[in-house]
Amino acid sequence: MSVLALTIYALIWPVVVALVMFFIARAFLSEWREARRNGEDLV
Repeated sequence: MSVLALTIYALIWPVVVALVMFFIARAFLSEWREARRNGEDLV
C-alpha cells in the first residue's frame, strides 16, 4: 500500500469512532430526558 492510502486508513478510524460515540451519546441523552420527563429511573 502507498503511504497516502495508509495515512487515510489511519485517519478514518477516529472519525468512525467519533460518529459511533456521537450516536450512542445522542440516544442516551434522549432516553435520559424521556425518563426524567416521566419521573422514572433510567435503570
